[in-house]
Order: sequence, then C-alpha cells, then structure tokens
Amino acid sequence: MSFTQRKDLGLLALRLGAGGVLVAHGTQKLFGWFGGGGIEGTAKMMEHMGFTPPRESAIAAGLGEAGGGALLILGLATPAAGAAAAGAMAGAVSVHAPAGFFAQGGGFEYPAFLGFVAAALGVSGPGRYSLDHATGHALDRPGLVVLAFALSAAAATVVVNRRIASLAAAERSEAEAESADGHRNS
Repeated sequence: MSFTQRKDLGLLALRLGAGGVLVAHGTQKLFGWFGGGGIEGTAKMMEHMGFTPPRESAIAAGLGEAGGGALLILGLATPAAGAAAAGAMAGAVSVHAPAGFFAQGGGFEYPAFLGFVAAALGVSGPGRYSLDHATGHALDRPGLVVLAFALSAAAATVVVNRRIASLAAAERSEAEAESADGHRNS
C-alpha cells in the first residue's frame, strides 16, 4: 500500500468517525434521535443557555452538526462541511468554556476537539475516497476554503457575542429584580 493510499484511507476513517459523531449530535437536536430533545427541547435548552432566537439557534446548531457531519462522511463540499461543523462547535465551546478545559468537569474539551477535527478536514480536503474527488473537486477549491471559513467565523462570532449579551442582560435584570425586592422588604 502506497503512502498516498494510506493517507487517503486515514482521511476516510477520520471523515467517517468525526462525521458520524457530528451527525448523531445534530440529529439529537433536529429529530430527537438518540435520546435528544428534538427542535422543541433543543430550543428550550438553547434559550436557557442564552442563545437567541432559541428555535432558530436550535435549527442552526442541528444543521451545522448533522449537515456538516453528513457532508464530511461523503467527502462532499468538504470546506463548507468542515467550516459549518467547526462553527457549530464554536457555539458549544462558548457554553462549556466557563467550566474549564476537561470534559469530565463539564469543560470544552470535547466540542473543541470535534471543531478542530472538522476544521482540519475542511482545510486538508477529503482525500481520494470522496465525492469531492469523484466530481473533480468542484466544491473543494482553495477559494471556497477561505470563503467557507470566513463566513463560518463571522457567523460564530455573531452568535457567541449575541449569547454573551443575552446572558449579561438576564443577569442585570435578575440583579435589578433582587435589588427592588430587597428595597421592598426593608
């Protein structure tokens, strides 16, 4: 087996593994599969975590994970697939970051790892055993890599900043309500 064949088989294995995990997580959000909450349950969870609007955030997260994962599995539009999945994982990292790095403490280790793997696949390309290769890399051009990751980074930045602002506003409202309640009781 040549070095190129080994590399292409390795990329296929990585795409199948990471893509499969992403599809499973995304379908939990979208359809309630594998013990997930579906759109309604995920929307409630997203609202609780400060994502606004919650339903649209649930759909976007589910599509970024399931859609990006499915495209990674197929090796189709790999830059867009990797960028979409990495962007969805950036939102998850923002939720887990306050708990530190390690997953056993609720940290961001796991979503960061999935995001980095998806990004690496999006940048490196899918290898020979892919639909991108079969179609002459029509959806896997260098310009698409730059465009997909720029758009994903911009979208993730907007979503995470909107979440931070929403959480800060909720905290202020709660503090004001406690202050007003304290004045009434004194």
